Amino acid sequence: TTHPDLKYHYIAHTSCDVIEERISTGPESADTYLGLLYAMEDLAVYGYLTNTRVKFVVVLSVPDAVIKNSDMKNIFRKIHTAYINQVCNPFYNIDGKKSIVSKRFVAAIDTIGKMTGEEVSSA
Repeated sequence: TTHPDLKYHYIAHTSCDVIEERISTGPESADTYLGLLYAMEDLAVYGYLTNTRVKFVVVLSVPDAVIKNSDMKNIFRKIHTAYINQVCNPFYNIDGKKSIVSKRFVAAIDTIGKMTGEEVSSA
């Protein structure tokens, strides 16, 4: 048996590889929204890259519904705003190896997740 989180670790690592491949082969673009990275089983994986090279990945279960790019861009902008608010906090210690554990950030991500009707993890 496999641990359920193992699937999502695989998705996260694969997403990072796809993002790296896209930005290394494509022209420099002002649009940081990378769109659908790939689909796997009943999941759709979307990507976003900030100007400072921070990667955001959103994984949605997609039974039959099609998600508009404009909706995904809006979700990523909200995630990016929550991230900016977190890192601009003078008491926040930026360490790329640690998860963000701020209650305010987690609450913001939960609120964004409720917009999609998905379960949310900010890890």
